[in-house]
Amino acid sequence: MLHVGTSLIRSSVILLGISLAVLASGASAQQLEPRSYSNTPVGLNFLIGGYAYTTGGVVTDPSIQLENSSVEVHRAIVGYAHGFDVWGNSGKIDVILPYAWVSGSAEFNGQFNERSVSGFADPELRFTLNFLGAPALTMEEFADYEQDLIVGASLQVSPPVGQYDSDKLLNIGTNRWAIKPELGVSKALGPLILELAAGVAIYTDNDDFFGGQTLSQDPLYSLQAHVIYGFQSGIWIALDGTYYRGGRTTIDGVDSNDLQSNSRVGLTAAFPVDRHNSVKVYASSGVSARTGGDFDTVGLAWQYRWGGGL
Repeated sequence: MLHVGTSLIRSSVILLGISLAVLASGASAQQLEPRSYSNTPVGLNFLIGGYAYTTGGVVTDPSIQLENSSVEVHRAIVGYAHGFDVWGNSGKIDVILPYAWVSGSAEFNGQFNERSVSGFADPELRFTLNFLGAPALTMEEFADYEQDLIVGASLQVSPPVGQYDSDKLLNIGTNRWAIKPELGVSKALGPLILELAAGVAIYTDNDDFFGGQTLSQDPLYSLQAHVIYGFQSGIWIALDGTYYRGGRTTIDGVDSNDLQSNSRVGLTAAFPVDRHNSVKVYASSGVSARTGGDFDTVGLAWQYRWGGGL
């Protein structure tokens, strides 16, 4: 946590790192989440609401590599998170429930497809544990806490309960489980925080893919980095970047030429409103894309905090 002038400002700048900007469900490597491994006071609760608009070469399932795609996605989320004590270290659970409106067109294996659809995407459930440099603290104790080096890990799970139609290529859900373990490091240098997180998304098979085929996907490895600067007012800004590689798919045992090797950059800014409320705005864009991933996203999130003695 950044060193700021008063405990009131300290408590108002606790903005949770939750995957609001990610388009695809299923533990996507495209996430850009600054402050995911910051210390969270014990007993503090978070209610999150957000909206994101994405356009371009969008893939709602990272296993489906479309050609000449032009897709627009409006995505709303509701989320909840809770900070708690795990063997004397700070832990956090969060749940994200997304709803999306998707429209656009693309080619797949030479076949033109066009569709508009809305529905729930696969939810995201995540457990985070900071096992070095982030002790479990009450809100009163947290007022005197200053971050140095934090090392933590997280496990995100995305069950296949979102909208899905096997007769269509463009869907919101993915019809398969996705699991993403991740290791994160956060280092404070005065008002500057440097973050690095490495993860791997692992997918089960989709045995009802586009006309009853079976789709398998190799693990998708990701590395994301953030440079965060905090102001005395409690405002902070972050320059974000991610690189992800892997994820080659197989359809009914036939390998596809769709190895991903993509990078994205983004910018995030957070603004405290009062002791309980804060607002975050963000934007990101593709830098390089071997397969898929070339899209732009802008979004807005609101967060309300309560409990834990706040």
